[in-house]
Amino acid sequence: MTWIKRIGFFLLTNILIMTTISIVTTLLGSMGFSIQAYGMDLTQLIVFCFMWGMAGSFISLLLSKMMAKWTMGVKVIDPKKASQTEMDVYRRVQSLAQRAHLPMPEVGIYDSPEVNAFATGPSKSNSLVAVSTGLLGRMNERELEGVLAHELSHIQNGDMVTLTLIQGLVNSFALFISRIIAYAVANMVKEEMAHIVRIVVTIALDIAFSILGSIAVAFFSRKREFRADAGGAKLAGRESMIAALESLRTMIDQPEDERGAALASLKISSKKGGFLSLFSTHPALEDRILALKQMR
Repeated sequence: MTWIKRIGFFLLTNILIMTTISIVTTLLGSMGFSIQAYGMDLTQLIVFCFMWGMAGSFISLLLSKMMAKWTMGVKVIDPKKASQTEMDVYRRVQSLAQRAHLPMPEVGIYDSPEVNAFATGPSKSNSLVAVSTGLLGRMNERELEGVLAHELSHIQNGDMVTLTLIQGLVNSFALFISRIIAYAVANMVKEEMAHIVRIVVTIALDIAFSILGSIAVAFFSRKREFRADAGGAKLAGRESMIAALESLRTMIDQPEDERGAALASLKISSKKGGFLSLFSTHPALEDRILALKQMR
């Protein structure tokens, strides 16, 4: 199931959290709403689903920076102890952050042959920009400037918070539909089996709808990528942004670090096609380059 690794670190974390919430609340017998003789209390159900749906999404957001550091082995740059290469990256991010009127984010480097970078964090004042050693070794200064500008534009646009709100609504809808279906299925079996059936169907549908819901989140993520490209072009210059994407296009067939696959939603490029493109968090590089060339 390779595609699960590639739908994005945030999406995957959210699915795991929602699965945990589903299992815990269901097995403890706390469905969050009343099942009465004449049917379900839909008002309680809506409140329950919205509360836990948004909670799962925001927990994913709050964990995003810490989990990215841990998963990717990011070494945060300390200006007092940095090497020449590290200070060059740090100063570039610092300069771009000043242009974007952003608080200085944490800047890190992680050891990987993949050519990539990502930005994450729960807020503009608590964010991280990280680049791979593969990117530093294979991109020139102009291309690096474009990549860093793109990532800072994500922070400037508040993309993590926007996707969190969208994910929260998707979670809420998934929880609501799964419980409606589970209630209907439980009513179709013998009374002594109804409780067990409702638990099993609820957990199974929560997981299934969380995965399917990632299609909607990925769609909005692709839209935000075009906006981040445009923002990166304003910060570093359109030609630098185009040069960065052109460089990535020439490297797109290079082997990808398996750790980085789980962080697809944070990455600057994606190479899926066909049906699995529905789960892609990034548009095709050709489309992004064309949009920049046509940008006024």
